[in-house]
Amino acid sequence: MLRRLHAEQPASFAFTPANLAWAKGQITKYPEGRQASAIIPLLWRAQEQEGWLTRPAIEHIADMLGLAYIRALEVATFYFMFHLQPVGSMAHIQICGTTSCMICGAEDLIRVCREKIAPTPHTLSADGRFSWEEVECLGACANAPMAQIGKDYYEDLTAEKLSALLDDMAAGKTPVAGPQNGRYASEPLNGLTSLQDFESGRTQYNASVQRQVDVGDGLKRIDGTEVPLLTPWLGKAAGRPASSQAAPADAPAMRQPQALAGPRAGQADDLKVIEGIGPKIEAMLHSMGFYHFDQLAKWTEAEIAWVDSQLTAFKGRMIREKWVEQARDLLKGK
Repeated sequence: MLRRLHAEQPASFAFTPANLAWAKGQITKYPEGRQASAIIPLLWRAQEQEGWLTRPAIEHIADMLGLAYIRALEVATFYFMFHLQPVGSMAHIQICGTTSCMICGAEDLIRVCREKIAPTPHTLSADGRFSWEEVECLGACANAPMAQIGKDYYEDLTAEKLSALLDDMAAGKTPVAGPQNGRYASEPLNGLTSLQDFESGRTQYNASVQRQVDVGDGLKRIDGTEVPLLTPWLGKAAGRPASSQAAPADAPAMRQPQALAGPRAGQADDLKVIEGIGPKIEAMLHSMGFYHFDQLAKWTEAEIAWVDSQLTAFKGRMIREKWVEQARDLLKGK
């Protein structure tokens, strides 16, 4: 498919201060002379900020990375994750139209989009809040037909269910993503015939849907308020910018736990022993000054709430998986 830049372009582009700090942090991941490797995350962040990828944004990022404009344009026009035209301010609907979804009713979903959004793809709805397009396989064939809306998959759809989802979104709701027919994930429709012990101890939703529910807003674009910007490869974390909004009256009390400048005797505990903490989260905890089981074990509710607020991408996980309780058990030798 031939992909061209949109005919109407804004006069200029600039990252917001928070997004600029994030972009500069990404560039530091790469050694001197290899800054071009940051092209995809920076283009993505620009698209998150503006909703679509404009020519001024592409050229601005090329200048940041010392690239010729054509090199940045090559990347932007090659990957279909980049929208080269305006999309709905609330949601962009991507209907999978490849074989499995087509057989299972994708054309009915496209009809709903034509009727409720716009007659043609890549066209804004009358109120500017929605847009749609047909895309190639999104890899959820067992749950066909499906659509990607924002960053989430909505699977096992029918025309009626998609129509209801659009109505809910228009009303300001964020529908729960994932299978829309009661399935947990992609197990057989008549229930599990193997791995039946999987039923015990699972979360309410499958992992990707649970993440959406925990975050609380699957449609919201990244806007820079998700920091602290974690740069563990630099041994530090950028601070959270002051919020322009007061905390809700019912927000839990928070207090920053006492941190360490580095691990005691130069040797950190293996925090990955705690179920739910992987290398990425361990690096995030280290960047905040937490290296040892006894640090986690001492956290009060207010301190747990503070740490949870800093683990933005994994919010709610430490409470759900009881990291503090696990740390206390490890200290007791259980």
